[in-house]
Amino acid sequence: MTKALDIVFLGLSLSSSWGNGHATTFRGLLRALNKLGYRITFLERDAPWYALHRDLRDPDFCELLYYQSVDELRRNHQQKIHQADVVVVGSFVPEGRAIIDTIASLCTGQFCFYDIDTPVTLARVAQDDCDYLARRQIPYFDVYFSFTGGPTLERLKSEFGARRAEPLYCSVDPERHHRDGNTIEWDLGYLGTYSPDRQRSLETLLLEPARRLPDRRFVVAGSQYPLDITWPNNVARIEHLPPADHAGFYSRQRFTLNVTRTSMIAAGWSPSVRLFEAAACKTPIISDRWPGLDSLFPASAIQTAGSADDVTRILLGQSDRARLSMARQAYSLVLARHTGAARAYEFTSVLTQARQINPALALDVESAA
Repeated sequence: MTKALDIVFLGLSLSSSWGNGHATTFRGLLRALNKLGYRITFLERDAPWYALHRDLRDPDFCELLYYQSVDELRRNHQQKIHQADVVVVGSFVPEGRAIIDTIASLCTGQFCFYDIDTPVTLARVAQDDCDYLARRQIPYFDVYFSFTGGPTLERLKSEFGARRAEPLYCSVDPERHHRDGNTIEWDLGYLGTYSPDRQRSLETLLLEPARRLPDRRFVVAGSQYPLDITWPNNVARIEHLPPADHAGFYSRQRFTLNVTRTSMIAAGWSPSVRLFEAAACKTPIISDRWPGLDSLFPASAIQTAGSADDVTRILLGQSDRARLSMARQAYSLVLARHTGAARAYEFTSVLTQARQINPALALDVESAA
């Protein structure tokens, strides 16, 4: 590599994982890119909510800087953006439309979008109800990276005018997510921030089985759950679980539950980071069903459920030998294909293949990858 490439990310939040799955995704990708030799800057809106709940104040893999307005972003960071080899704007960035227009006027390197919420984004863009991305802006990007693969990628190009649409799923860091020495405490657990469109599935696939199996133990970890939810007595609650505690949490479960948002089930090919984290901890997974799941995890590596009966049958009927065999297969698959290092390689490979504004950039990216 002739020089270390400068990559600037603008995302929802890197500093806080409180009610924010984006942080985990960015941390894994940026950490892996840093190990490849890239110089990374993350620009984050200094939002009060995240400021009160920061669990990563001084990352060792990137420079983390804050701004309070679009004007301040331009005033304080325009040189960094202008000189960057690659600039990536993420979904749900506050005032994202204005941010994208500002970046487009400053960026001289590759300009990309990283959509961690693709089905939600496209539904809002189609209704002109998306405050972080406008339909007219999608063709601005050299690459539209999407958390959703499958048919959605072609739709991005044919319907929304994306020049290039590529999947860039979430990932796991095996150095931080691995099985520890904790003993099993719960028969089934779930980790996720409250979402109204996931709550029905959580009710069906965890709370109802808990009522049917009062002698078994269950747990739900995550913030923002309404106070009027009635939790069965055998369901423990953890209000917030920082990323550093995820591995220990998964290691204490016989099975973990994966529940997917309605829009992502409809689009398919939208894996949650929880799938990869649990598999890296060798915790057997029970997932809801959606198109594309079998392209990520074969049937021998995961259990799927559509009803409380399915979950109850799995909890009562699967032997420990079969359960652990399934977990080992998922573990091997995730370590081979779904680590931060794998995503960093995919990211840089796509940048190499894409048409470059600056032809020299392609050589640098290819050398670094």
